[in-house]
Amino acid sequence: MSDPFIHHPELRDKITDPSRSFFRDFDARDVFSQQPGLSWVVDMLRTPEQRAECREAVIADRRDDHLWVFAYGSLMWDPAFEFRQVRRGRIEGYSRGFILKDIYGARGTVEQPGLMAALETGSGCDGLVFQIERNKIEIETEIIWRREMAFPCYIPTLVTVDTGGEMIEALTFVADHSADAMHPHLTHEEQVQFLATGKGFLGSSMEYLENIVSHFSALDILDEHCEILLRDAQAFSRANQAA
Repeated sequence: MSDPFIHHPELRDKITDPSRSFFRDFDARDVFSQQPGLSWVVDMLRTPEQRAECREAVIADRRDDHLWVFAYGSLMWDPAFEFRQVRRGRIEGYSRGFILKDIYGARGTVEQPGLMAALETGSGCDGLVFQIERNKIEIETEIIWRREMAFPCYIPTLVTVDTGGEMIEALTFVADHSADAMHPHLTHEEQVQFLATGKGFLGSSMEYLENIVSHFSALDILDEHCEILLRDAQAFSRANQAA
């Protein structure tokens, strides 16, 4: 397929070119060790051997065909891996929950925690699904694992995605509720505060949420939960700037 955006030309300028992505050569151990005050995070990271073992367990029987990856957070606008095509997709049985409390420096700190999304049990989740070409699976999934599986936060999971008439199997990353970073019982007020104030070396939590809503707007998807969170986080930010 010559044009990855043939199904969604409206996304052409909304997805970072993988060759220019910060995450293309991302190595969490190097990044965190070089960030002032974040050397303590390095001891929490998975080793390359642990990541490789996990990755092999997931893709061992899936090298004979193109591989789909379902994105519901930052992978939607900055996948970092090369993709053959991108489509709108929806999975049932899961929801996008803002439950990943970031105190580790990426989009929040211990003093001002940030917040990101993770998949948890729910009534459905809209997102994007990217197809990796069969002969690139080895290289591109290694890039994904260095990013998504750097911390013990997610469980790689195969899900069924509805792409608008065609049902496909895709890899995605579901919240590991045993991980210290997962906080499924945050109040709405706590979520709003963390989204409004959390900042780190990857940017702010507000920008993260704004990107999700922006992509949904381009696809004519109305996610009421994200819209309300963004509205309230923006109001919180304005109120605190005026104080």
